[in-house]
Parts: sequence; structure tokens; C-alpha cells
Amino acid sequence: MKNFFFLVIAFKRFTHSLKYFYTASSGLKNFPEFVDVGLVDDQPVSYYDSVIREKIPKQDWMAENEGPEYWKRGTERLIGTEQTYKANIDIVKQRFNQTGGVHIVQFMCGCEWDDDTGKVTGFNQHGYDGEDWLSLDLKENTWIAPKPQALLTTNKWNSDRANLEYWKNYLNQECPEWLKKYVNYGRSSLMRTDLPSVSILQKSSSSPISCFATGFYPNRAEMFWRKDGAEIHDGVEKGEILPNNDGTFQMSVDLKLPSSEDGTKYECVFQLSGDNNDKVTPFEKSKIRTNEGNSMGMIFGVIAALLVLVVIIAGVGIWWKKRDNGKKTKEIFYYHKTYFTIYFHGSYF
Repeated sequence: MKNFFFLVIAFKRFTHSLKYFYTASSGLKNFPEFVDVGLVDDQPVSYYDSVIREKIPKQDWMAENEGPEYWKRGTERLIGTEQTYKANIDIVKQRFNQTGGVHIVQFMCGCEWDDDTGKVTGFNQHGYDGEDWLSLDLKENTWIAPKPQALLTTNKWNSDRANLEYWKNYLNQECPEWLKKYVNYGRSSLMRTDLPSVSILQKSSSSPISCFATGFYPNRAEMFWRKDGAEIHDGVEKGEILPNNDGTFQMSVDLKLPSSEDGTKYECVFQLSGDNNDKVTPFEKSKIRTNEGNSMGMIFGVIAALLVLVVIIAGVGIWWKKRDNGKKTKEIFYYHKTYFTIYFHGSYF
């Protein structure tokens, strides 16, 4: 009961976010060499890639509130940014003595704003081939290089005091101002709550039982298994919250059911921020969707198709980050640049 009370209290606080993400790649077939996506509260709001070469709105409320000049300026800036980040891949490859193969440079920055406390948190990071490459320490206002190959870049960038002061001001002052502006544009959409459809899935009779929820919004949600009314952790594996191509989200939580149990005492519980009613799905063998009836394969096929569509349309980048506990978890970032200065279009490594 204490854990549930804490969860409800935590959900009442709303943190908004503005995230920008560049992805530059080499060696990837059928994928743009440069992609830029912007998100407000994890909703894609704008998009650019090296194929269409145009910055376009991804939400009606962005198109309605920002005029043609906004999108034109963004397009012009991103054309320059595209060239910078294509060059950055070659620079990093040289430092690692690499030639061919698939390589990816990622850049992400933005801010979070707690509308209850007013607290602002900024972030600015670069990654290469799924690993941290550079990060900005806002407390020290200094670039940090986790790899020796990036030391040349940190030495160069740390000597540029104007650039450092720009980022300090942008992340602490200007980014929150843009974020508040965009939240006001899309308040009716961003503050809504959509409940998911929940299914119990199983690949085969010997596979874990998967509770799968899709179509929910916002992405602040919890899902877990209960037995006899109590949350359980043994034999449970929780998946990441992932985006759908329609702006909603999906997640799953797997249960390794002991062979000695029939599952009648188990139930899956979904909790969504902004909704005080749990969505409870009892375990019922008769309602499990499995490969044995072909329905499971079709469901996973649809899920896979949606994720591929997200990758293609939204330019999603998967950045593996090591946490303090040593485990690796996936963080999915989408990006786009909304601010307009010489520094924001990107710098050479």
C-alpha cells in the first residue's frame, strides 16, 4: 500500500520535456544519412532528413502556430547541419582508424521543466556507435570526453568560451522558454490521457507469459504482475516503454510462470499517470494469444512493423547508456533543432 501511495503522489507532478536529436549515419542502406527530429513531452513535433531536405511539422498544433518563415529558417539551418554531421562521422572514423562498415554519430540536447517546482534540467550529449562520445557538464560548464579519441574535441571546445556560455544560457534559460511556448500550443493534446488495450501473449506453451499494453498516453506508466493481490518480482522482466507511430506508447512485462501453477492467482496491472483507476487483466489461459493459433505471430508482426515505421518516419536512435549499477538500458531519443544560432547548427569534432 505504501508503494502504491508513493506512485500516485509521484504521478501528480508533471515534468515537461523538449528534446532534440540528430542522427548521422554511414553504411546504412535504405536509411537517410542525416535525420533530425524534435519532441515535446516525447511527442514528435518536427522532422527533417537528408532525403526530403525540408523541415516539416509533425503535429497540427505546431503547423497552426508557427508560420512558413519558421519552417524555412529551420530548413536552411538543417541543410548546413547535415553537412557538418556527415563530416563528423569521417572525423571520428579516422580517430578510431576505421574505414568501412556501419557507423552512427548521434547528438541530443534539450531540457526538462517541472511545472510544479519550476526546476529546470538541461542536457547535451554526443554518442558514437552506441557509446558516449562527449557530454557537457553544466555544473562545471566543461565538455567531458569518456574516450581518449575525443580528447582533441574537448580541448578544442573547452577553449571556446563563447560556445560554452551559449550552451549554458540556452539550456538553462532559452530552452525552457521554448518548451513552455510549445506546451501552450499543444496543451489539449499533451495533457490528455489515453488508456491502452491490454493483451496476454505467449509465443509457445513453454515461453514466458507477456502482458502487452499498447495505445496509451502519456508515457508515464507502470505495469506489473500481481499474485493473490500482491505485486511480485521473482520471475518478472519489465520491458522499456516504446513509441508507436501514432504518438502513443507501448510496453510489456513478462512472467515466467512456474510449471506447478495454473496461473489463476495472477493478474497484470497497468497504471497510467493522470488516471486513478488501475487497468487489471486477470490471467486466463483461454484468452492467451499464442503462436499455436497463428494469432501471436500476426500480433508480433504488427508490432515489428510499427517499430520499423517509427524508425523510418521518426528517425529514432537507440543509445545504449551504462547506468551506475552497471546495467545497460535502452533510451530512445528523437530530435530536432528549433533554436537558430551559429552554434546550434553543429560544430566540427
